[in-house]
Amino acid sequence: MNKIFGNTLKKHVDKLKMYVPVVDRVHGKHHPEFHTVRQLTESILDKSSQPGADLSDEFAKLRETTNNYTVPDDVCETFEAVYKMLAELDRAYHE
Repeated sequence: MNKIFGNTLKKHVDKLKMYVPVVDRVHGKHHPEFHTVRQLTESILDKSSQPGADLSDEFAKLRETTNNYTVPDDVCETFEAVYKMLAELDRAYHE
């Protein structure tokens, strides 16, 4: 794990753990793709604690699932915040 990713993860991990299940519960019915976002986020958070874990596939699937973190028009600020945090993690991972 590179230092930039590690710092970005520390910055966002608590909010992601708190927000992602709530957004899934609130918006999952109208945005079923968020179920996949939740699974991928949980996988990233789990794997990131393992030294040398490769998260490339998870981030690639997140970009595909979220249309490169495009926030839908009919969602709350928390949903938007999750996509912004995930996009920032993705960028940090690939630096």
